[in-house]
Amino acid sequence: RRQRQMCIRDRMCIPPVEEEPAMHFALLREIAQRNGLQDLSMGMSGDYEVAVEEGSTMIRVGSFLYGPRS
Repeated sequence: RRQRQMCIRDRMCIPPVEEEPAMHFALLREIAQRNGLQDLSMGMSGDYEVAVEEGSTMIRVGSFLYGPRS
């Protein structure tokens, strides 16, 4: 059987809507640091400020730019 290698470059986090996002973002930051990952994709229009405070290097702000989905 042929083995394939996968290079993991970053991590992404979308926390549960009913929970505070900070604890999820902080945990992902710790996991990334332990594994030498530099990029963190976490935070959306409603929580991007918390995500940036916790070390996010990428955010998703579609609703902020274009409004809510209809």
